Amino acid sequence: MESDGDMYEDSDVESAGDDFYGDGDASDGVSDADDDDFIGNDPDDSDDLCAKKNYVVLSDDDIRRLMDDDISKVFSVLSISKIEASALLRRYNWSVSKVHEEWFADESKVREAIGLKINNKIIQSPELNSVICVICFEDYSSDGILASACGHPFCVECWRGYISNSLSDGSGCLNLRCPEPSCKVAVTQDMIDLLASDVDKKKYYGFLFRSYVEQNRKIKWCPAPGCNFAVEFDIGSDNCDVMCNCSHCFCWNCTDEAHRPVNCETVRKWKEKNRAESENTNWILAYTKPCPKCKRPIEKNEGCMRMTCRDPCKYQFCWLCLNSWSTHGYNPCNKYKPETEDEKKKEMARQSIVKYTHYYERWAANEKSRRKAVEDLRRMDEVNVKELSKLQRIPETQLKFILDAWNQIVECRRVLKWTYAYGFYFPNEEQTKRRFFEYLQGQAETGLERLHHCAEKELEIYLNVEESDSKAFYDFRRKLTGLTSVTKNYFENLVRALENGLEDVDSLNAK
Repeated sequence: MESDGDMYEDSDVESAGDDFYGDGDASDGVSDADDDDFIGNDPDDSDDLCAKKNYVVLSDDDIRRLMDDDISKVFSVLSISKIEASALLRRYNWSVSKVHEEWFADESKVREAIGLKINNKIIQSPELNSVICVICFEDYSSDGILASACGHPFCVECWRGYISNSLSDGSGCLNLRCPEPSCKVAVTQDMIDLLASDVDKKKYYGFLFRSYVEQNRKIKWCPAPGCNFAVEFDIGSDNCDVMCNCSHCFCWNCTDEAHRPVNCETVRKWKEKNRAESENTNWILAYTKPCPKCKRPIEKNEGCMRMTCRDPCKYQFCWLCLNSWSTHGYNPCNKYKPETEDEKKKEMARQSIVKYTHYYERWAANEKSRRKAVEDLRRMDEVNVKELSKLQRIPETQLKFILDAWNQIVECRRVLKWTYAYGFYFPNEEQTKRRFFEYLQGQAETGLERLHHCAEKELEIYLNVEESDSKAFYDFRRKLTGLTSVTKNYFENLVRALENGLEDVDSLNAK
């Protein structure tokens, strides 16, 4: 690589990377000769990158308990009913502190805004011979007429129809007011309990339950299809990636898929760019590439990037750059190298497409590998671990290291994917940092390929034999555990480095 007047040559960048990550450097830590020396930290002792516990996953029962606790905090302090406390909390987005603040500042103003009378009870009309319902204009005896706290009388049937129609319109029924057009008094839960059908009551309390999450600034539903869990987040935390109990990992801020180390704005721009450039990248979306040697089409159906052509060719090459694997090996092909032409305008337009294609193809390839790894993880958990347990005559609990490895592969594929969006938007003027970033990214890719190949290819040996050497399997276990630990540590360091803007480059410049 040419220096372009930068402070670092290639050897300097590698040295900076070694200084930055110390003995945990993925380029050293996963060498074949030293696999057994890199057991490192036990993967069971720490969480995945997106599972930092600055949040709590909530079931329906957990949500109801929190909801009841907040209602209790309000009615016990303000000496009001639970029904009034619930109405107050809905008004102020289920914030107990906000309710207390507004109530003690001006109770009458709060009551007026919500439509709560001081004596907020259902009123039965006085015992008169007959009362006219102003909705249906029929005469009713006093026991057939009801009124909210405001005193406006309506017949029971009109009340039921009014409540049922309001519930059909959606969650707005939680803010139901008296049917009298000029009246602003609330129709509270006790009226719903008294008059609504069982079906309508279920709707009402379903809306009330969901409002606790949807109006609460600290809680959000998991966006995964069909998931009923919610997540309570520690507002102000730096790490916004959370993992639901359904295994879906998402960003708390934007509820898009988890995307560390890039921020939400970069994700938004990248996805818009993908939509805008879809016609230019259709060829990337094709499922096959020609073998560089025999030109036969090859479909990528495994997770790692080492491809092997069919018999009799058997040519091995890198899926991304198509170079021979014998010379490519685990040397990364992640660095973007712009080409040159004489005509400036044509060159700029072409370079824009070439640059985007470079980053998009690697982003998409890692996403495809991540999805395949998710499928492989599921198969390992449901089928292969059980088979291996029988073949090796060891308990399934002692094979957890295989699932740990696949979980790490899934997470690292996601992180590596987003480093390519990070690289696409990397400022052109910061060439020293770019070179350092590409070095770190390349080492991460190399380490992940080794881990993925070991978990995918080398494991097959022990799944396809009736009996295997226990010593050989033990050595495989040590190797896979070591690769998992080193890869995990390296990716955690990489994420922190990119989120910190590669500050270590600035500190090295200052030396």
